Amino acid sequence: MSNALTGIAGAYFVAAELSQRGYIATVTSRNTEGIDILASSLDGSKTVSIQVKTSAAKQRERFSRSWILAKKHEGIFSPKLFYVFVDLYEGNQKPDFYVVPSKAVADYIRKAHQKWLNNPTKTGKTRKDSDMRLYEIWDESEAKKSLNNWARLGLDQEGK
Repeated sequence: MSNALTGIAGAYFVAAELSQRGYIATVTSRNTEGIDILASSLDGSKTVSIQVKTSAAKQRERFSRSWILAKKHEGIFSPKLFYVFVDLYEGNQKPDFYVVPSKAVADYIRKAHQKWLNNPTKTGKTRKDSDMRLYEIWDESEAKKSLNNWARLGLDQEGK
C-alpha cells in the first residue's frame, strides 16, 4: 500500500472507531493543514481536533511503534489537539490506536531529537540536523496509557 493510501486508511479507521463509540467524527479534506479529523460529543458541547499518523506493518517491522513527523510538530500543540498514532495490520485485524495529547508529542520529539543530535554516529562524527522527527512508544507504561484510550480526548459526557 502506498504511503498516501496508508495515511487515508488510518484517518478513516480513526473516524470509524470514534463513530462506533458514539462520537461525531468528520474527516477533513486531505489538503487541510494539521487537522485530519474534527470530533465532538454527540450533543456538540465538546470538540477536539485530531492529527492522524499511520504506520503499516511493512514500516513497523523497521520501526516498532514509531511514526515519522516533521520539525514543525515541535511547535504545534493545544489542549484541544490530539494525535492518534495508528498501527495498521495486514488482513482483517483491527488496528491499534495510540491517543496522545499534542503537547506530549511536541515535548517528546523535541527532546528525543536533541538527544539524537547530541550523540555522535557510530563512527564518532557529529550528526547533521534534519527536519525529520521520530515519535516512538517504546515505554510499556506509555503504551498502556495511550493504547485505545479514547477517554483522553475528553469527549465523554459527565456522569457517564
